[in-house]
Amino acid sequence: MYSYKSLSVIADEGIAVLDEAGFRPESKKFDSIIVRSTKLTQSDLTDNLKCIGRAGAGVDNIPVSDATDKGIVVFNSPGANANAVKELVVCGLLLASRGIVQGSNFSNNMELDSFSDNTELNKSVEQNKKTFQGNEVFGKTLGIVGLGAIGSLVARAARNLGMQIIGYDPYISIESAWKLSSEVEKAESIDQLLKKSDYISLHVPLVEDTKALINSELVKNFKKGAKLINLSRGGIVDDLSVISALDEGILSCYVTDFPSKEIITRSRDYNDIIVMPHIGASTNEAKINCAVMAANQMKDFLMNGNVTNSVNFPSIMLERTTGHRIIVINSNEPGMIGKIADQIAEAGFNIADMSNKSKDNIAINLIDLDTKVTDELVSNLGKIDHVISVRKIEH
Repeated sequence: MYSYKSLSVIADEGIAVLDEAGFRPESKKFDSIIVRSTKLTQSDLTDNLKCIGRAGAGVDNIPVSDATDKGIVVFNSPGANANAVKELVVCGLLLASRGIVQGSNFSNNMELDSFSDNTELNKSVEQNKKTFQGNEVFGKTLGIVGLGAIGSLVARAARNLGMQIIGYDPYISIESAWKLSSEVEKAESIDQLLKKSDYISLHVPLVEDTKALINSELVKNFKKGAKLINLSRGGIVDDLSVISALDEGILSCYVTDFPSKEIITRSRDYNDIIVMPHIGASTNEAKINCAVMAANQMKDFLMNGNVTNSVNFPSIMLERTTGHRIIVINSNEPGMIGKIADQIAEAGFNIADMSNKSKDNIAINLIDLDTKVTDELVSNLGKIDHVISVRKIEH
């Protein structure tokens, strides 16, 4: 039976999925890893490792390229924490608008001994409350960069608050596009979005193309006095560029879930930064949803070879037609399907059903045979040039 190693604190409900499937926890030789934010290194990618389940959306803590080279499937759980992040974005819109944090700090720091009674205290409150006067979000324009699971939920919630929505996502999937309201204006470029938006919320993964997406050049395109919300990833925003934009009055507020020395220092001296300790997805419900999704995807891959929500492998699904399945992972080279099928035929086996999918430089084959798979066949398939791994599933 299969084994797993749990890194980070994984919700019990997710671990239960693996335990109930008969998987056993291991610390040294394991078939799979389930992880939240713990950073993995190449040393974690052991020869026995077949898949990694990330209980969350971002995978910048996982060496994905190295995993792909070794034929290790990396799963994430997109959408499982989307509602939690959406709710905090809505909170961020209000925090950036109404002087809530500043007003709360004022109230908590009032020198109570200087007031003889509550009448005097309330008089002071009334005299100072104008300092925290804000604006309503109703009728304002929210620009959403990234219209995936979270971005589309944010669009819907903000529309219900009476906001105008403009979105930009050059990589939007057909599924995500269908979820978007027709009332969401589609921007042709991020520059166009920034020029029109009173608020901007970021919802893109941290990849090479999005590192320092908000930089010194791009901030010049912000509508004067705009408010920026980043609950996506810290590296997407260049902190020093945002601080400069705040100094120049280009931005009026920055709400971020990603502390840095520069951001914290600024927030202690000014009221135009609200910084939180990476709590966007930190709800009990989100932790459970992410852990269960990741665990189910790992289970289905190990027990059936099916791949759903992988960041480095193509999606593939094949209903079991027999109890004898081979999973072949190979480099995406021409002629590989024929070589694999020829080797199976030469060994005297008949293919009952087969599916092949590829993505970039990797390919995966699910092959159902009509008789029990032998170790010799597995060994011979593994000797074919460009084959990375072969395993059999008998049940």
